[in-house]
Amino acid sequence: MDAQAQLDGFIDKFTPDVAALTRALLARARAQLPGATIPVYDNYNALAIGFGATDRVKDVIFSLAVMPRWVTLCFTWGTRLDDPAGLLGGSGNQVRHLRLHSADAWDSPDVQAFLAQALARADRPIDPNDAGGLVIKSISAKQRPRRPA
Repeated sequence: MDAQAQLDGFIDKFTPDVAALTRALLARARAQLPGATIPVYDNYNALAIGFGATDRVKDVIFSLAVMPRWVTLCFTWGTRLDDPAGLLGGSGNQVRHLRLHSADAWDSPDVQAFLAQALARADRPIDPNDAGGLVIKSISAKQRPRRPA
């Protein structure tokens, strides 16, 4: 099975609303970031779809974290981002996140500003001329049901 078919299968395990939102956000991210390598991690509690210069975790700039009831935009080095309005969630040493309620949220000025900062401050920037591509990195052996009861 090719990587896109595997990703489609992972997304299909979510509710129709979450799956549709994931696909719409993924399409917008791919369109905005030609050349990105997209590593995918499927585990028992979330599906993580990263965007970076390579498929190494340390090169992932941001990811879509697909949860059973929502999709979150996670910035790997979110603590480096300016967030004067306090929109980003998280209290750890590195990652910050923002829940996206609709595909249109991707185009909001706040999300685009965070993306621009994250991309500009990346240790290894995405080259739009690179081939990029989808890479399935991890598949969980045990799957919890993803459709809420």
